[in-house]
Amino acid sequence: MGERSAAEAVVAAFIAAVERRDLEAALELVAPDCEYDNVPIGPVHGPDSIRKVLAPIVERTDEIAWPVSRSASAGAVVFNERLDRFRSGDRWVELPVTGVWEVHDGRITLWRDYFDLETSRRQTG
Repeated sequence: MGERSAAEAVVAAFIAAVERRDLEAALELVAPDCEYDNVPIGPVHGPDSIRKVLAPIVERTDEIAWPVSRSASAGAVVFNERLDRFRSGDRWVELPVTGVWEVHDGRITLWRDYFDLETSRRQTG
C-alpha cells in the first residue's frame, strides 16, 4: 500500500481525534462551511452543528473505535470503509460505514457517511 495522500492524512487525524473522544481537536479539522451528511438521517452544516450531532455520542460512550479497512483518494476526495464501534459499559455497537470526504486547504469540507440505519437501530433499541 502506498503513502497516504494529504487528504487521507487529514481524514485519519480527524478519525484519531474522534477515537480519543477529543471532539474539539476533531472539529479543528473541519471547515466552517463543512457539510456532514449521515445519509439515512440527513445533513448538517458547520462545526457547531457537527458538534451537536457528535457530542451526545461521545458523552454516552466509554470507548470509540473507527478502524478503516480500506481507503482510497483522488485529489481532494477520500473514500473509506470503516467499522464504527462504540462501547458503553461492556456492550459494543458496531456499524459498517462507507465514508466520502473532501478536504481543501487542510480542512474537511464534506463528510458523508453511508450506513444502514436499521443495523444501528437493532443494536441501540
